[in-house]
This record gives sequence, structure tokens and C-alpha cells, in this order.
Amino acid sequence: MEILIITGPPYSGKGTQCEILKDELKFEHISTGDRCRLEKQNETEIGKIMSQYEEKGDLVPDSIMKDLFSKILDENRNAKGIILDGYPRTEPQVNDLLELVKSKNLEIGKVINIDVPKEELLKRAQKRAETSNRKDDKDVSIHLKRIEVFESSTRPAIEYMKSKIKVLTFDGMGTIEEITKRIKDNL
Repeated sequence: MEILIITGPPYSGKGTQCEILKDELKFEHISTGDRCRLEKQNETEIGKIMSQYEEKGDLVPDSIMKDLFSKILDENRNAKGIILDGYPRTEPQVNDLLELVKSKNLEIGKVINIDVPKEELLKRAQKRAETSNRKDDKDVSIHLKRIEVFESSTRPAIEYMKSKIKVLTFDGMGTIEEITKRIKDNL
């Protein structure tokens, strides 16, 4: 099983690119946010803990995410590949994921980092709020907090990841098709 990671700030288009690449590569798309919402909806033990963090726009603790991703890797063991969307988000999560992957005799193929300026992220967040049914998408203060958390935790994690595995950074400005082409040309 090949592992592809897509990272970048909230509202950068990660989920959209994951959906396109999932179909092209015939990989499973593992959205951290979707999986966390599913765990919460099913009121699993892990879901109840996640609820306390995610609804405030905070990151779920690393130890809980490591347990969840161990489960996800096991569930998808027979897949051609998986695309991880939204994980890892912190330096300890980078180490946790590398440790998990190694312990399961797997490898991370590539990391795709989509880069978008903050002003554009805020415009995209506003646009998504108009069409989304998610309660957390309607609150502007959560948009700002998500971007702030990305800048303080995830951006340093991406930089750290560059010292461990190959990270390809792509300009996230332009049409969906233009961004997809940039990424596909490098896969």
C-alpha cells in the first residue's frame, strides 16, 4: 500500500484535490476531519473525546490521533494506496506517523503541500460558509482560529517533515484544474 499525504492550510483546496487524485490513482481518501466527524457521530469512545476539541477549532491530542491512524492503516491494509488529508498536523504527529508506518512495514510515497496566502484563505472560508451545512463553517472566529492553529502548529510540522521525507510544495492559487495539473505533473 502506498501512502500519499496532502497538507496545507484550511481552505487551501486539499479535500478537492484529494477527491480528484483518489479517482485518478484509485486510492482511498482518508479525510481526518471526516473521520473525526464519523467517530463523533457514532459516539465512539474516541469520538466523544474528539468532540471536546474539534468543535472549538482546536487540534485533537496527538496520542488520540496516533491511535486513530493506527486503526485507519490497519483498515486499509489491502488498498492500492491511501491519501491522508489533514494528518500529520504537528511535529509529534509527524514522528508518530513515521513510527506507525515503519512498524507496519509501510512507506510514505510523497507529501503534497498546497500553499495559499492568508488573505485568499479567508475569502475561501467565507465562500464555503455560504454553502456548507457544517456548524463550524459558519463561524468566522473558527475560520480565523483554524488558520492561526495551522500557522502555529502545522506549518512548522511541514517544515520539520521536509527533514524526514520528500515534501513537494505547490502554488494553490488558480483554478482547480490548474492546481490539479501542477500536482499531477509531479506525481
